Amino acid sequence: MEFDFDARTEELAERLLAFMDEHIYPAEPVFAEQVAAASDPWARPPIIAELKREAKARGLWNLFLPHPDYGAGLTNLQYAPLAEITGRSLALAPEALNCAAPDTGNMEVLAQFGTEEQRQEWLEPLLDGRIRSAFCMTEPDVASSDAANIALRIERAGDEYVLNGRKWWSSGAMNPDCKILIVMGVTDPDAERYRRQSMVLVPRDTPGVRVVRSMHVFGYTDGPHGGHAEVIFDDVRVPASNIILGEGEGFRIAQERLGPGRVHHCMRALGAAERALELLCRRVSSRVAFGKPIAAQGVVQDWVAEARIRLEMARLLVLKTAWLMDTAGNKAARVEISAIKVAVPEVANWVIDRAIQAHGGGGVSQDFPLADLWAQVRTLHLADGPDEVHKMAIARRELGKYVIG
Repeated sequence: MEFDFDARTEELAERLLAFMDEHIYPAEPVFAEQVAAASDPWARPPIIAELKREAKARGLWNLFLPHPDYGAGLTNLQYAPLAEITGRSLALAPEALNCAAPDTGNMEVLAQFGTEEQRQEWLEPLLDGRIRSAFCMTEPDVASSDAANIALRIERAGDEYVLNGRKWWSSGAMNPDCKILIVMGVTDPDAERYRRQSMVLVPRDTPGVRVVRSMHVFGYTDGPHGGHAEVIFDDVRVPASNIILGEGEGFRIAQERLGPGRVHHCMRALGAAERALELLCRRVSSRVAFGKPIAAQGVVQDWVAEARIRLEMARLLVLKTAWLMDTAGNKAARVEISAIKVAVPEVANWVIDRAIQAHGGGGVSQDFPLADLWAQVRTLHLADGPDEVHKMAIARRELGKYVIG
């Protein structure tokens, strides 16, 4: 296994680190002020557009997309350390580089499975950063941890498909720049379990699409991160040409979409945890309690040591997974993909939690990024499949080695 970063990755990382120091970190207080002053909680603060222009000018744009015709053409292993760097400022850096979910996964779907017409209409403006998108898969009325439970109906009616159903946690749907939804639903309820589902493109302004409400994350509106929504589809009609790849291909597309995304999420989570550890170390080194620096307390030193150990182990597991995906394919890396999805959020939340504790009351306040980082990383225990489902998949593969007969 080769985890060494090649010259291109090193050069991009150097450029990205400079961008973070010169633009992203200084923009964080500006971003907070603009969010607080905005009358519309979903309006994108002007600083975002400025950062996007600067990132594009520096060649730090669409780094996530492995397709050389559309993105930077980086492998999973090449992009992984760059994703980690952006995770140090979750609210700003991913979007500034046009590398924010759910657009990343949606662009990958269109690049890999979309028709030429679908790419021209939706992929190109997404690549340019002119619009945003949403992904509508999870539903409130079924256990969505089992994707086969999806109930939204997509029925063929002549030259159209008609959608009826309800989604929630539709990531990106609250963003005012969101123009297109990728919706997963059932086209054939009588088909084999994983051939019932399909995905269709639904313009957000289509009659019958109704955004009911935003979904809060631990009390946060999640506006700075694009927003999640509950969406009702009531006799929504779209052209039959809006189906992606064909009927019955929805589950396959979802699996292809989520694989690379889990590497992205995990590396960003590690970046968030690394920043939390840095804040922890600075805090305990500058504060005195009971006559000596907090950093001199044995329990605090144990936190710091444990954090470094756990972060290094988690990072190596993600890099191994990225390498395996690049060299053997996503299918061969299924166990590792599930493993990082379980391990990394656990490690990242542990580190961020200790950083919060080290900051006392400040750690849960708006004066530090830690509470927001914790809330964002905590959702990863649920997003893209809950931990328990991934553990079940890992256990089945492991136990399968010992089946007799």
